[in-house]
This record gives sequence, C-alpha cells and structure tokens, in this order.
Amino acid sequence: MANTKSALKQWRASLKRRERARPARRSVRTFVAKAVASVQAGAEEAQEAVRQAISALDKAAEKKIVHPNNAARRKSRLMKKLNAMTPLAALIPPAEPVRRARAGRATGTARTTRTRTQRTTSS
Repeated sequence: MANTKSALKQWRASLKRRERARPARRSVRTFVAKAVASVQAGAEEAQEAVRQAISALDKAAEKKIVHPNNAARRKSRLMKKLNAMTPLAALIPPAEPVRRARAGRATGTARTTRTRTQRTTSS
C-alpha cells in the first residue's frame, strides 16, 4: 500500500487509467488476432483485416495505451506476414532498365590538372 498522500493519489489514478485502457487494448488484440488468422488462412479479406488492425494499433499508440514502438513492431510483423502471403513482385510489372550517364570524361566534362608555376628569375 502507498505510504504518502501523493503515492495514494497516483495509485488511484493508475487504477482509473488501467480501467480506461483495458477495452482499447482488448479491441487491439482482437483486430490483430483476426488479421493474423485471415493471413494464415490465405483469405481474400486479409488485406482489409490487416488495415483495420494497423488502424487500431495506431489509435492505441496515439492514446498512449500501447507504446509507439510496440505498435510499430506489431504492424511490421503483420505486414511481413501479409507480404509473404501475396508477394509484391507478382503485383508490379517489371520495369525497363534505367540507363545512366557515366561521370567524368565519358560525359564530355574536361578535368583540368593544376601545374605549379615556376618562378623565373631575371639576372
């Protein structure tokens, strides 16, 4: 139990915060679990489920219910699973190779070398 008045007040405040955050944490867990299940099942609505889970994680991080790094880590793991299910390379058509100009003499720019000027003495 708390020993001082301020510690007692902090304890009461932490209880209130915990009660307020509990439903939000539960909904985040539900959205993430549904997204993981739909990705593992290979369902067509997996992309929408992942989008909802990411939105829930962002809102929870914004309200300080989960740490922002925790939300980012979980979003990253969800996206890895989703991308493993539907490879991005299959969705993007191959691009033509880009030709780049070479630097230096090939582009026509002249490189100048400095020479030391010699001092001539007149006798």
